[in-house]
Amino acid sequence: MRMRWLATLAAVVVSVAALNAGKAGADLPRGGELRFAIHAEPKTLDPHLVEDEASEAVQYLTAGVLVRQNRLTQELEPALATSWKVVDGGRGVEFRLRTGVRFSDGTPFSAADVAYTIRRINDPVLHSPIAETLRSGKGDITAEVRSPSVVIVRGPQPVAGLPGLFDQLPIVSAKSPKAVLGPFEIAEYKAGSYLVLRRNPNYWKRDVSGRPLPYLDSVRLDILTNIDMELMRFRRGESELVQGLDAENFARLSTAMGGAARDLGPGLDAELVWFNQVATSPLPAYKKEWFRNVEFRRAVSAAINRSDICRLVFRGHASPAAGPVSPANRMWANTRLKAPEYSAERALALLSKAGFQRRDGTLYDRGGHAIEFSVITNAGSKTRERIAALMQQDLAKIGIRLNVVPMDFPSLIERITRTFNYEACLLGQNMDLDPNGNMNVWRSSAPMHAWNPNQKKPETQWEAEIDRLLDVQASTMDQAKRKAAYDRVQEIVAAEQPFTYLVYKSVLAAISPRLLNAKPAILRPQTFWNIDVLALSTSASR
Repeated sequence: MRMRWLATLAAVVVSVAALNAGKAGADLPRGGELRFAIHAEPKTLDPHLVEDEASEAVQYLTAGVLVRQNRLTQELEPALATSWKVVDGGRGVEFRLRTGVRFSDGTPFSAADVAYTIRRINDPVLHSPIAETLRSGKGDITAEVRSPSVVIVRGPQPVAGLPGLFDQLPIVSAKSPKAVLGPFEIAEYKAGSYLVLRRNPNYWKRDVSGRPLPYLDSVRLDILTNIDMELMRFRRGESELVQGLDAENFARLSTAMGGAARDLGPGLDAELVWFNQVATSPLPAYKKEWFRNVEFRRAVSAAINRSDICRLVFRGHASPAAGPVSPANRMWANTRLKAPEYSAERALALLSKAGFQRRDGTLYDRGGHAIEFSVITNAGSKTRERIAALMQQDLAKIGIRLNVVPMDFPSLIERITRTFNYEACLLGQNMDLDPNGNMNVWRSSAPMHAWNPNQKKPETQWEAEIDRLLDVQASTMDQAKRKAAYDRVQEIVAAEQPFTYLVYKSVLAAISPRLLNAKPAILRPQTFWNIDVLALSTSASR
């Protein structure tokens, strides 16, 4: 998606009127406070240290960025930069900045602030995760100030899709540490209870009629971990948004409030299962042989009824998964891939081909071992426990005994990243829109290469081919070549089944009819990504 612009974007200039076309106008009311819940205490208010969802929400509402990814169209739009062009063979981006912009405290914004931001995220003491995303190699990121309104940001090596990564980089003031460039600024924070954000009086955007944005006076983020309390407040009219609903609570809200509940379609999140293929794991040798056998993995995939999972676990708010990239990712999904059809017969044929035999309803390997293994998943997740129960039933039909082992999340992480003392794991996964954001999953040497992480060199030919294709897509500026390479990665994953993708979950949310101009999207933050043009109706009171 981010690379879509690189093939043609030597310079993009978009007026403020065009930027806001079709979004808002003189008929939308000003004022009022938008209220919704975040589900945990923000771990940080430093915009350059954000890694959790609650902190990300605060960052999105308060921070200004050079370019903004439109969460609805998935395309890049000008923000603090009015235009940009890729330079130095993909190592850098030259930004032309918007003039006349001021921080929330009134100090002027210029290229010096961009340069200061780059120096700050390079600071090894800070350990900013954003720096690692932009760097993609050894060495610092640099910023060359050409003029107050022109700056070139360079990395140590070429990065395909580089401009899109700046959607993640909040620009901070070189003079005023607490000043912001986003639509809101923090006014009050009561730990464990709420944050109140007030309108940034110097926010640069205006609507098509010339009125300053945002329309809202303030946003209140209530810290709520109890979903029942959150839904009760929403039904009472004490909040306007609910994000991250599961299928059960979505059904409850649909019954109570009808049109307020929104199914936005498949998101980027998938549920998946994988087998432990680590050669040094403490598993018996015969089980390692099962899990490293591609026909065994394909058979398990064919034996799982994904349609049943969608229907019985997600109440229809999910779709069978074809591979690692959801169709919600408009730019990068390989649309040639189709979700595997459920077929116990095909599963048994694949197992027979691999030397497994079923006798008296039980499946055995060549050595006479009955096929039995355990799948670990995080305790307390009703969704995953239900998925695992359906998998148990499906695999029993082909003679495999599956044991389900829920465990606390820290213990689960310990097993899949350190001790490798597990057989299979059922978890969720969220893929970044751009392939470069997924390197830590697909590279054989990467720590998130969960089925066999941190390999010194690829242990299989197909893993080596994925490494090669990742290098191709990351080093070329040709969008068609990037797409072809990443399509092939998806095809290899679908064929080799290192991860068996089960379903893509739908994005479920609730939006009050009082909230005007809401255009929910599947990308976070799904319901308030266009916060600067959201408004509250004056015809209805809380």
